[in-house]
Amino acid sequence: MAKKTHVKVRLVPESKPDSAFYYYVKKPAGGEKAKVKLKAKKYNPVTKKHEIFIEKKLPPHSK
Repeated sequence: MAKKTHVKVRLVPESKPDSAFYYYVKKPAGGEKAKVKLKAKKYNPVTKKHEIFIEKKLPPHSK
């Protein structure tokens, strides 16, 4: 089986991490870019503004 080249991460607003709105993005699984936390300026429809979103761990899923 091949190794994964990307991992799925969740971006949450920096100002309010417990917000109901978030983005899912793909991030490289290996290399130098994998070690750096993602930070992106995205639109938040809750506040109706562009904000900085930071990377957080995915929540645990139930089986």
